[in-house]
Amino acid sequence: NMSVPDYMQCAEDHQTLLVVVQPVGIVPEESFFKVYKRISAVSQVNVRDSQRVLFIRYRHHYPPENNEWGDFQTHRKVVGLITITSCSSAKEWPQTFEKFHLQKEMYGSTLYDSRLFVFGLRGEIAEQPRTDVAFYPSYEECESVEKRIEDFIESLFIVLESKRLDRATDKSGDKIPLLCVPFEKKDFVGLDTDSRHYKKRCQGRMRKHVGDLCLQAGMLQDSLVHYHMAVELLRSVNDFLWLGAALEGLCSASVIYHYPGGTGGKVGSRRAQGGSLSAEAGNRHRPGKDGILGALTSNGINADTSAEIGRAKNCLSPEDIIDKYKEAISYYGKYKNAGVIELEACVKAVRVLAIQKRSMEASEFLQNAVYINLRQLSEEEKIQRYSILSELYERIGFHRKSAFFKRIAAMQCAAPSIPEPGWRACYKLLLETLPGYSLSLDPQDFSKGTHRGWAAVQMRLLHELVYASRRMGNPALCVRHLSFLLQTMLDFLSDQVITLPDGLKLPPVPFTKLPIVRSVKLLNLPTSLRPHKMKSLLGQSVSTKSPFIYSPIIAHSRGEERNKKIDFQWVQGDVCEVQLMVYNPMPFELRVENMGLLTTGVEFESLPAALSLPAESGLYPVTLVGVPQTTGQITVNGYHTSVFGVFSDCLLDSLPGVKTNGCTVEVIPALPRLQISTSLPRSAHTLQPSSGDEISTNVSVQLYNGETQQLIIKLENIGTEPLEKLEVTAKTVNTK
Repeated sequence: NMSVPDYMQCAEDHQTLLVVVQPVGIVPEESFFKVYKRISAVSQVNVRDSQRVLFIRYRHHYPPENNEWGDFQTHRKVVGLITITSCSSAKEWPQTFEKFHLQKEMYGSTLYDSRLFVFGLRGEIAEQPRTDVAFYPSYEECESVEKRIEDFIESLFIVLESKRLDRATDKSGDKIPLLCVPFEKKDFVGLDTDSRHYKKRCQGRMRKHVGDLCLQAGMLQDSLVHYHMAVELLRSVNDFLWLGAALEGLCSASVIYHYPGGTGGKVGSRRAQGGSLSAEAGNRHRPGKDGILGALTSNGINADTSAEIGRAKNCLSPEDIIDKYKEAISYYGKYKNAGVIELEACVKAVRVLAIQKRSMEASEFLQNAVYINLRQLSEEEKIQRYSILSELYERIGFHRKSAFFKRIAAMQCAAPSIPEPGWRACYKLLLETLPGYSLSLDPQDFSKGTHRGWAAVQMRLLHELVYASRRMGNPALCVRHLSFLLQTMLDFLSDQVITLPDGLKLPPVPFTKLPIVRSVKLLNLPTSLRPHKMKSLLGQSVSTKSPFIYSPIIAHSRGEERNKKIDFQWVQGDVCEVQLMVYNPMPFELRVENMGLLTTGVEFESLPAALSLPAESGLYPVTLVGVPQTTGQITVNGYHTSVFGVFSDCLLDSLPGVKTNGCTVEVIPALPRLQISTSLPRSAHTLQPSSGDEISTNVSVQLYNGETQQLIIKLENIGTEPLEKLEVTAKTVNTK
């Protein structure tokens, strides 16, 4: 079996030569990746005295068992090995060189050439010129690394070209060897090697192999011809596995022709022009740059127009590419040992379909990839598999399906079989799934009318965020998500008990639905405390109205009830009241520990109230009070609550459907407060005042006809302001 699938594979990888870069001995990780980055930058090299471009794929880890499939598809074969090592003294050198040879043996059968880069060794050994070893004083002093890599790639090309020419020339009389994949070898023991069927199979497989070599050597037209011939030969002998590979080769060559920008969608994806590299780097990695202009006209192969016509004829159309991929995958599906090959072919086809904007067909390939049964995967491999599936679904515009697989990857991070579950990685992946499920972490997005998305799925996801944040050891984050869940999903929650850790004070999601406020009404002061305008000498009330008889400018903004000014005043230092109509939507008694007003414009002392609302209470009046400490215009912006130990500031602007009589009122300076008391007892009956009068105190006395009684009326200023003017009038009213 090929054990490890490469989920990043794309069709254009078939034209690359695989080079493995590995450390030997003790090499600091940072230093290794610094050198690896410089080496892997040399990914395209223009072959000297030729218009062909070689493409290199670098890996710092490659399973040797995958290398055994190199005859089946040559881009899977490790043809180059670059070993990086530290060596500080001549004494260590023999041992270091021995390690290099052992490393070569791991990939020995397939290697075309190899190099050893030694860092830190100076002196006689380092000064001897060698082709297979390069010495550098340190990891910082290694200017010629790129040049060495170019020379190394040219040596790979020479071997590749000789193999291509050797296999391509048909030496009649010579027996063509039968190329095999690892699991086939035991099936061919004792077969009749002289039969026509066997010879055709050998020819077909070799043709396909030569097609691979041509594609790697930058000869696209030749590879197309060989692949077509291989397909015909292999189809005639029902050699399905290799027929699938020949069809896939045909697809890869055609994709390279149609999409020179690449299908991988990776940053700096390869282009025939090398457009992703800077001009300087481009020149450095292509020694024969004069030949490039000619190469560009036909995707870096050959500028001869007759060859162009030939290639276009052999090349598959964009529609045919997908049909052939389907056929190849159906053949791979016949062999359970070819699961990795089948999976990678599906991924390559999806990347092509994504460019062609054929999302529905791409989803069919992905669905097939989901069900391909590989060997028992490790948890890490499962996470990688689901993450890549998610990324591919995202690329074809299936955002919810993408979120689905990303969530599975997140759950895999915390699987019970993992000794140390990665809750942080789980939480990070869960956050990335939110857009796919029409979720956002801003509660404001949920107060804009209709609910978007599947509430049951959203609640499940939010609950998983709560759990993951708690397991991460971040209780504050956990309460933040729980608050959000309560606030935004209240309409969908069941009547089950939900508890919160008590006493956690956080800047929370405001609980505007615990309780729900339906109306806010500012109340006038009690009759005895209402301010009255003094009459002027002319007997008219002092007017603050406009001097103009008619004003066309309407003083209030249309539709803005909340900015409406109220026609009564509050007084500095007096207790003022606001009435809220609230109800409890919960199926249990709701205790609001601390409810008070939020105001702006005037210094205001809010006197908080505690209330207990019965389950599903219906509308319930609550009066909130406070004392304005300064004068001016005061605006009631909202209220604050404490529910379940979570503090919320609820602004009226974010409460849709709240009725109000206006929220702005004028606070006038403090006034003297006159208290009247008499020696008479309170009246048992309320007197009806005459029109225009208001009564604050009722007292009564019963007299017989002609009787006289002395009455003491006491007037006292109980306020903090001096009383400047006092008028007392007596009036007799007949109540017959």
